[in-house]
Amino acid sequence: MQQLVIEQPGRLAWRECARPRIQKQAEALVRPLVVGRCDLDVAFVRGVVPIAGGSSLGHECIAEVLEVGDGVSSIAPGQRVLVSAQISCGVCDMCRRGFTGRCLAVPFGASFGMGRAGDFGGALVDCLRVPFADAMLVPLPLSLDPIEAISIADMALDAWRAVGPYLQERPGAAVLVAGGTPAVIGLYAAAIAVAMGASEVVYVDDDKERRSRAEAIGARCVSRDDSLGAHFDIVVDACGDPAALAQTLGYAAPEAIFTSVTIYLDGPVPLPLREMYVKGITFRTGRPNVRPAMEHVMGLCRTGSFKPDAVPAKVFGFEDAAEAWASEELRTAVSRL
Repeated sequence: MQQLVIEQPGRLAWRECARPRIQKQAEALVRPLVVGRCDLDVAFVRGVVPIAGGSSLGHECIAEVLEVGDGVSSIAPGQRVLVSAQISCGVCDMCRRGFTGRCLAVPFGASFGMGRAGDFGGALVDCLRVPFADAMLVPLPLSLDPIEAISIADMALDAWRAVGPYLQERPGAAVLVAGGTPAVIGLYAAAIAVAMGASEVVYVDDDKERRSRAEAIGARCVSRDDSLGAHFDIVVDACGDPAALAQTLGYAAPEAIFTSVTIYLDGPVPLPLREMYVKGITFRTGRPNVRPAMEHVMGLCRTGSFKPDAVPAKVFGFEDAAEAWASEELRTAVSRL
């Protein structure tokens, strides 16, 4: 069979690979039906985030179960499932504490389609081996369309971690999202905040298209040079600009939760630690733990309060994945349906 790989930034190609088989009782084989392009994929293709040449791509995946090992009990062949992008066993100390992005049973940070250690491959294939099926596969509710729901497999989970748990703790809190890069994750953070009843959701971005999307979602949109005249209980950095980070932190209210969902690759980034200390700001960054968030985000989707296609995806045929991943569209996906 073939898999889509990145040879170098801007150059993708289909390459032959061996069809996987079940090796252990806990495993399953799945056939990817819909694969979404994540903001991180955009960074790989454009050379913003490094990835080794020859790495297979695709980690935001909804699939059909083909075969399961004898030890798998939660899913069965024929089911449609969300596939966790992160490889996690579900039973180690980290997984049991909800830190599935740091599973102890696999090489640190192991994932599908991100060039990470462990050689687990990517989802842009005909058949994908899932090493811990009960932990990593979640049945997709029949009420959710796989194409519309594809971002529940990854980007919406990344957005959830920045706002969802904190709005559960602080109902009606005010939320600020600094948008830019990662583009879709920032918009999803605003959408989830609106869906969960934040008292105010403000989206800051100089890009007119993204501001238009955020406004349609229900956020109040401003440019970076605008004075907000307020402080916020929950702040999300999805900007990616070191020069804007201190400004965004300045809008955090005392005891605010500040989450950076972007990756700063170009050396040290200064932080206003004195102000953060005085205010008591909690600053969080790092790779999200996606598996525990799936049920929360699916719940919002099932009620209709959060709609992933509020950021519409241009959908390509599966065989056109190289074109989809290189596209300038804000969001893309490929489908076999």
